[in-house]
Amino acid sequence: MKTVKKILVFLLVVFVIAQFFGPEKNDGEMTSVAAFISETNPPEDVKKILETTCYDCHSDKTVYPWYSNITPVNYWLDDHIKDGKKHLNFSKWSSYSLKKKEHKMDELYEEVEKGEMPLDSYTWTHADANLTQEQINAVVAWGKKVQADYKLQMNSK
Repeated sequence: MKTVKKILVFLLVVFVIAQFFGPEKNDGEMTSVAAFISETNPPEDVKKILETTCYDCHSDKTVYPWYSNITPVNYWLDDHIKDGKKHLNFSKWSSYSLKKKEHKMDELYEEVEKGEMPLDSYTWTHADANLTQEQINAVVAWGKKVQADYKLQMNSK
């Protein structure tokens, strides 16, 4: 029993020390999505949906929940954010080629339409990110329109 106690105390000490370390935060500016907003011109309802369901993982600015300061949760969140930004980063929209923008818009509305985005692990702690069918329809309609505009631009070149 004494060995088990020592192991538990050791693990507790390691856990406490780990709280002083963590990954770098994704603390950019919301203005980093301005080019994306300007170019794709989402209606106000879609703009709000993007803010509440997409930008935390798909831009250079994350609004962190209170529990994000707890190790190992902070590393788990950091991994989600890095993975999200690897697939789509609204803050880097202006650096995407026209073809990539068209493809990303296709992926965006398809993922939302299939219910694959936002991720369940995100909606568990962000209730306002649970999209209604009306919200899904709004995002899909906007995404299809923007994608069609990009296709027209590509065909005219």
